[in-house]
Amino acid sequence: MSLNRSLNGVGSAPVSRRQALKSAGAGFGYMALAGMLAAQAQKSARAASADALRPLAARAPHFTPKAKRIIFLFMEGCISQMDTFEYKPVLQASDGKVGPGGGVLTASKFKFQQHGQTGTWMSELLPNMARHVDKFCWLRGLHTDTPAHPQAVIQLHTGASIASLTRPSMGAWLLYGLGTENEDLPGYVTINPPPNFGGAVNYGSAFLPAHYQGTKINDVGQVANLKAELPTALQRRQIDLIQAMNRDFAGQPGAPEAVDGVIQSYELAFKMQGNVPELLDLSREPQAVLDAYGVKDGAGGSFARQCLMARRLCEAGVRFIEVRQGGWDHHNNLHKGLIQNCGNVDQSVAALLDDLGQRGLLDDTLVLFGSEFGRLPTAQGEDGRDHNITGYAMWLAGAGVKQGFNYGATDDVGLHAVEGRMHTTDLHATLLAAMGLDHEQLTYRYGGRDFRLTDVAGHVVQDIFA
Repeated sequence: MSLNRSLNGVGSAPVSRRQALKSAGAGFGYMALAGMLAAQAQKSARAASADALRPLAARAPHFTPKAKRIIFLFMEGCISQMDTFEYKPVLQASDGKVGPGGGVLTASKFKFQQHGQTGTWMSELLPNMARHVDKFCWLRGLHTDTPAHPQAVIQLHTGASIASLTRPSMGAWLLYGLGTENEDLPGYVTINPPPNFGGAVNYGSAFLPAHYQGTKINDVGQVANLKAELPTALQRRQIDLIQAMNRDFAGQPGAPEAVDGVIQSYELAFKMQGNVPELLDLSREPQAVLDAYGVKDGAGGSFARQCLMARRLCEAGVRFIEVRQGGWDHHNNLHKGLIQNCGNVDQSVAALLDDLGQRGLLDDTLVLFGSEFGRLPTAQGEDGRDHNITGYAMWLAGAGVKQGFNYGATDDVGLHAVEGRMHTTDLHATLLAAMGLDHEQLTYRYGGRDFRLTDVAGHVVQDIFA
């Protein structure tokens, strides 16, 4: 079945038969052409029926993919790149001077050092992550549209910055396009997702069928309402009865399309009850692995638990996994806040990369690390930095991208992207391409037109691919 699907099904509308007859010419008899069209319609109907029965089944990409899955390490609130991985000698030498965009330039108070064979500069705040710099593919010329957290977070996740224009999330588009590697598990999992800044919009499916939305898991591996209250056999009979009523309802004229999503969600939830608790039980991991990630009880171990769960989900065949660390919005208390936040994520990110590499998973898993935008090279108050949407950085590691590579750059003080500029839509187009999907072909018809993650923009940055 084509990935370029629509709400009103596949196959030709009746009017296209006349057009087909006219274009085919007299060499085809009407009966022969009618038979051909009927065979095509039957084939499309069978494909549509199979797709309805197994909407999450794995599907062929548009072209050979470089990655099978994505792990997105989301630093919500905007990590200060000026103090972590964007070393600017001119900024360091210009402390206290007026910047090119106004404001007082503020040098980082943290020490930077070069690491790896690439000599990549990293702050003393990220010593463990610095061990992996030769694996990183840096995107250093990113820019976006809005300096407001809610709109920027939503745009990073869905492509649309206006909350009222609800769009499917990036993970939902991937699941729609590719299906899942394991139909007994959700294909898209979001761990500890943003409670604010759009909330469920960031992992929702919007107008895509409901079974493509993300499954929300908290940082101790619990899925809401996923607890068996009855013996398995009795619960199966109960679900069969409910599903029979749902299917009867779905077959009635005017039934909402969401009913199909409800039917699929009941079946997936039943499977998940047996699979997910065991999969996310971190006590099954060797102590050495728990120690490597820094897993511990309480808030201080939240991100470590998320990263280890991400590896387990990745290993089990989940297509898109997002983990989140909040608290990076340092308009004040920048230095103490960065020490705490970097301390929460540095060891765990490095351990995740080590673990994926040792298990051979980094060969077909793409890891993305970053925020909704960056922070300014100028001071805000006594100890803070404001938002910067004109130039910031993220890194990629793993399947399909060049290692130890820099794409793009900001100016001498880190204010504006001046080389290799990448908008959020370019990032989305490039991530889809890494997964074997053409962002212009991955569409869904809704409200009379074909929608896509990148809307009417987006450019694939081929230069970053190995």
